[in-house]
Parts: sequence; C-alpha cells; structure tokens
Amino acid sequence: MTKLFNGPKNSITDIDGFLVGNAQDDHIKSGATVLTRLTSFRASVSILGGAPGTKETDLLSPDKIVENIDGIVLAGGSAFGLDASSGVMDCLRDQIRGFDAGAIKVPIVPSAILFDLKNGGFKEWSINPYRELGQNAFLKVSDNFEIGSVGAGCGATTSVVKGGLGTSSIFYGDRIKVGAIVAVNSVGSPCFPGTNILYSDFYGEENVDFERPTINSLINSTKLLTGEATTLGIVCTNLDFNKNDLSRIATSAHSGIARAIEPSHTPFDGDIIFSATSGTQPIDSKDKDLMLVCQLSALCVTRAVGSAIKAARPKKGDLLSCWVDLKE
Repeated sequence: MTKLFNGPKNSITDIDGFLVGNAQDDHIKSGATVLTRLTSFRASVSILGGAPGTKETDLLSPDKIVENIDGIVLAGGSAFGLDASSGVMDCLRDQIRGFDAGAIKVPIVPSAILFDLKNGGFKEWSINPYRELGQNAFLKVSDNFEIGSVGAGCGATTSVVKGGLGTSSIFYGDRIKVGAIVAVNSVGSPCFPGTNILYSDFYGEENVDFERPTINSLINSTKLLTGEATTLGIVCTNLDFNKNDLSRIATSAHSGIARAIEPSHTPFDGDIIFSATSGTQPIDSKDKDLMLVCQLSALCVTRAVGSAIKAARPKKGDLLSCWVDLKE
C-alpha cells in the first residue's frame, strides 16, 4: 500500500518550485498573500461562494487562450484588495515576465479577495494600500513563510474565533505531491456547535482517538451580514495536468472547505479555490492520478483550514478571540 505522508515543511511550498510571500498592516488589520514560481505555470479556478470578488479568473477557464500565469494573489480589503495584484504585476514586469504581447510582456496575475472591512482595523485610508501590500508580498516570496494572522489572513475572522492563513501538504509515495494554502474568513464556524473542537481535526490528526462531541444544536452560529466573509484557497500539484483537469481538481478541493467549516459556500461567502501545477511530474494513469489528486486536494484544504485557525494569534483591537485562547 502506497504511503501518505506530509511534505518536509507541511506546506504548499513543498510542491516543486512554488513560493509564497505575505505582507500585512496590523493597523488596518489586512494584508495580501502571493503564490508564484520562478517560471510561469498552468492554473484554473472554481468559484462556489455566492459573493465572490475576483480579477482575471476568466482567463483560467479551459477554453481561454492563456495557458500559463505568473502568480496568484489572495487579499483582504474586499474590492479594494483587488489592487494588490497590480502591485504584483509591477514586480513581475520589472522581471520581464508575462504573456508575450509582442512589444511588451503582460504579467497574468489572477486574484481573489475576502471581506475584512469590519474587523476593528483602521479603514479610513486616503490612498488604497493594497497595491503596496501586493508589492511587498511579492518581494518576500520564499519557500518558507509564516501562517496564522499574516498576509491575507491578517484580519480574517470566522463566526466564533479569529481566522487566518494556513497551509499543508501531502505526498503519495515518491511520485505525487499535493499542497494547499487557505485564508479562512468564513460566515460559518470551524468548530462543532458550542465547543472548541475543530471539524478539521477529524481529518487532519492521525493516531488520535476522537469521540464526537456532545452538542446542543446541529446549527452553527454564523455571520449574517451580507458580504462579510469568504474562504480563499490554492491547491498545487506536481503532476502535469491540463486546465480541464485543474478545473476539476479545484472544484473537488472545495469539499475540503465543507469538511472544515459549517456552513460553507453560503450566499454571503465568496469561497474560491485556485488550482495549479508545476508540471514537473508526468502523468502515469490519467484517471487514477486525477481521482487521487482530487481526493488529496480536499484533504489538504481541510488540514490547511485547521492550521490557519490554530496559528491565529491575538492582536490589538481584535473583535474575536483566538482558538488557542479558547482551548486554554
């Protein structure tokens, strides 16, 4: 039986060549996260939330002419946060990277945003800060990065505790690698109703004897104000899938959100998952490999949600407690 195990860093950057950078401003309680590689890469997307905010995601459809992209941006700030990708484009243009348009190269940087405008941070800026946050995040890209209350997860919240940025990776033998990064800012809760027990632990913890907690309700508390949420994610693999396959992987990975957050994909979430490949590992058996990566992507997303919640830390002006504080 082929063994499953975490990558060396249990991070999306365990997948060949992918890099992540974060930048945040604790005063405004928001930030941006960038995923890129030293070369362009193939990607797709699946949008299942009812209130998404995106830029350039249409290019990721299998029928669109652009085959490769140069980066993906996750950001806070609602629609203001879409400007973070402009900052990333500036950096990529300096590196002469992008879609070849003849006399110039145009960096292709799809992005998605979450709503964190009512989290206790200062929001009365005179100049949109997200372009600079995007630039700073790109300039920090590395195979090592922080999780928790950083980057796009800086000001993230759930219905009961602070959200945050999380990551995970799973290797299948010595051939298949899958990783995920998630910014958790959900309408729903990551915990069983009325408890501090995480749904994700039932998928993310090994060799632990779990007993389903006693609960008084099957309905979790939620954020009910329109547009104040969204869980954003990226899953990466090393298998050389095409855009059609990556689209299916992104859709399947959404079940990882549904396992870890209840409710999810609501009318007021903008839940989005991007999928990408380094293309460094040939496909062996197309059907079997695609099925397996779909399964592993969902598992990685669930575990990444759990890591985000556990890594969140208190900051001045917070409106919610962190999960680690509830646990004590």
